[in-house]
Amino acid sequence: MALHHVVVGVDGSLNAVRALDWASDEAARRGTRLRVVHAVPDRDEAGPVLASAAARVRARHPALSVVTEAATGGALRALVRESEGADLTVVGTRGFGGVAGLPAGSVSLRLAAHVHGPLLVVRGDHPCDGERSVLLGLEDDSDADAASYAFLEAERRDVRLKVLHSTHRHVTPELPSLIPGTSPGQRRRARNDMAEEAVPRFSLAQLREEHPQVGVDDRTVRRGPAQALLDATREAAVVVIGAHRRTSRPGPRIGPVAHTLLRRAHCPVVLVPATG
Repeated sequence: MALHHVVVGVDGSLNAVRALDWASDEAARRGTRLRVVHAVPDRDEAGPVLASAAARVRARHPALSVVTEAATGGALRALVRESEGADLTVVGTRGFGGVAGLPAGSVSLRLAAHVHGPLLVVRGDHPCDGERSVLLGLEDDSDADAASYAFLEAERRDVRLKVLHSTHRHVTPELPSLIPGTSPGQRRRARNDMAEEAVPRFSLAQLREEHPQVGVDDRTVRRGPAQALLDATREAAVVVIGAHRRTSRPGPRIGPVAHTLLRRAHCPVVLVPATG
């Protein structure tokens, strides 16, 4: 398997075709090989789907190196396995191969909790190319890899990078002041200032220096991060966030922001495993 490659899961569906186009464009921008995978019980059944996918890629990017693979062992397990060592793993909205009895989006949610490395889930109807900006959502310092990925993506696309911070935090009910002479309004402002200071602010200075050609728009919003990012995806080419995985009894699961974007974003979503 190539040291640098993009993996895409296909099943012949329209969603998978869009994922294939996005994956081939990503591989072409990176100058890497594209690995096209189809999971079926019988390897012989994968032939027509893989041949059609390879032909589409070669028509779109004649110089791109393409490898096809018929995978066994279940679609989810196959894609998680294929993602090891990949620069990027790409799936359509419904996921990789589809799973009977699961609603649209649930497969990609499960993949997001287990996949190795960055995962691109193709949503919305934006074209693969164009001049739309890259959107980055930052939560805390564990999103360093997501920030690095977003700068590189903006550089590859030659577009601006929009960085969104949210200062939304839970605020406890107001208590009587222990400091004489403070009004309720003063106490609220003081609590808001403390909450804003508590928001982790990832330093972009080093990344700005490493990518001086990338124009950056950095803004903070006083609202929940999921809704703020969701609204911003209407004008973005792709949104990049850290995948904050949480341990639960059934197995790992992703956080609420990633969950919301994977189900409702207006553009493709890239989840980069958080470092913390």
